[in-house]
Amino acid sequence: MKEAWDKRYNSNEYIYGLKPNQFLSTNINTLKPGKILLPGDGEGRNSIYAAKLGWEVTAFDYSNSGKEKALKLAESYNLEINYEISDVNNFQTKKSFDVISIVFLHLTKETRIPFHKNLYKFLNPGGKVILECFSKSQIKNNSGGPKNLDLLYSIEDIKTDFSEYQIELLEETQVNLDEGPLHQGIANVIRLIARKI
Repeated sequence: MKEAWDKRYNSNEYIYGLKPNQFLSTNINTLKPGKILLPGDGEGRNSIYAAKLGWEVTAFDYSNSGKEKALKLAESYNLEINYEISDVNNFQTKKSFDVISIVFLHLTKETRIPFHKNLYKFLNPGGKVILECFSKSQIKNNSGGPKNLDLLYSIEDIKTDFSEYQIELLEETQVNLDEGPLHQGIANVIRLIARKI
């Protein structure tokens, strides 16, 4: 899988575009900049946006090609981001964060549940998780995302995974994606904002 993502990112084109995810940008625009963690941030579009707003950014992905493009993009804006190579099972840090944002990170149930539970320890009290993922209804669309139901989520999955948090928003909705060539068109997504109590 790592090799597939390295191959996918190994081009000059930013395949999910340069604009940040709309749900993430709308929500962090309203927050005072602090420390943010972006798991699976690929080519870095969301990291760069957060850094432009003054956030101290830590991101990770297991794709070397993704990291190279993210750092190249950061340099073009004269920004600094901390970008690590790691998969979700092995990521560790001594930092704590004010926001953790997970955008279209496709994980099997066996990986997803412990990863989501593990995030709790990385958040400051009052810190927020901002998450957007494809719902199982996305399987019928051609606007992006996996063609494997095991990598798509239900609203019950997300509600259970973040049961320790105060849920501020949890919804399944349709959006019109415009995120580079691979995320285009009507998509079924789940959106979460959850606060660590």
